Amino acid sequence: MISIVIPTYYEEKIIEFTLRALQSQLTIPHEIIVSDGGSKDRTVAVAEKYADKVVLFSGAERQTIAQGRNEGARAARGEFLVFLDADCVIGNPDSFFTAALADFERMDSLVALTALLRVLPEKETLTDRIVTSIVNTVVVFKNNVLHKGEVPGGEFQMIRKKAFDQIGGFNGKLVTREDRDIFFRLSKIGRTLCDPRLTVFHTGRRAHIVGWARLIGLFLVNTLSFHVRGKIRSKEWTPVR
Repeated sequence: MISIVIPTYYEEKIIEFTLRALQSQLTIPHEIIVSDGGSKDRTVAVAEKYADKVVLFSGAERQTIAQGRNEGARAARGEFLVFLDADCVIGNPDSFFTAALADFERMDSLVALTALLRVLPEKETLTDRIVTSIVNTVVVFKNNVLHKGEVPGGEFQMIRKKAFDQIGGFNGKLVTREDRDIFFRLSKIGRTLCDPRLTVFHTGRRAHIVGWARLIGLFLVNTLSFHVRGKIRSKEWTPVR
């Protein structure tokens, strides 16, 4: 069984579309877990209509997305953990996850899988296509050739639960770059793979609002800081809705 974990924080505009698509189209054994970080809008009410479990955060400080993913994983019963963002769309989920599970069955050493990432066709710009094409090429090369764990983003990650537990899950202190950090650590204990046959779509909302230039700049600054200082520069990752 796969456990699909979706962290949320003020996602009432999109979460129903995401959950309803999964619930209605996915027939292979699965559970859907929404891990909410303290939303005060209708996110939780909507999630409770579609998800098998809703995990609620009640801490005083704002929860990081890494902590939200970890909390969802603790409630999971599946052999495989699938981490999706709230604004992601998977076309034909049964075929997608059948192919993904086949990758794990074919490779005993495979501990984590990611896919190509694209902005939804109806929202995609030329810049989106150029940037995601470059990022996807780098991710395929680093995982499949260099055997260095890398992801195009946190939108989709599929991880063996045993491997996830072995490395202690996501680094809860990271407000961003937690997705790349866990894939890099996973590549130290097994194989990571980007299957170029699989594509996950998302809204591209952050790049469209913040701008690709600024977003790439933030990524480079945080990556350099992480490698040099062992921690990222950003203190908070501002929600974009």
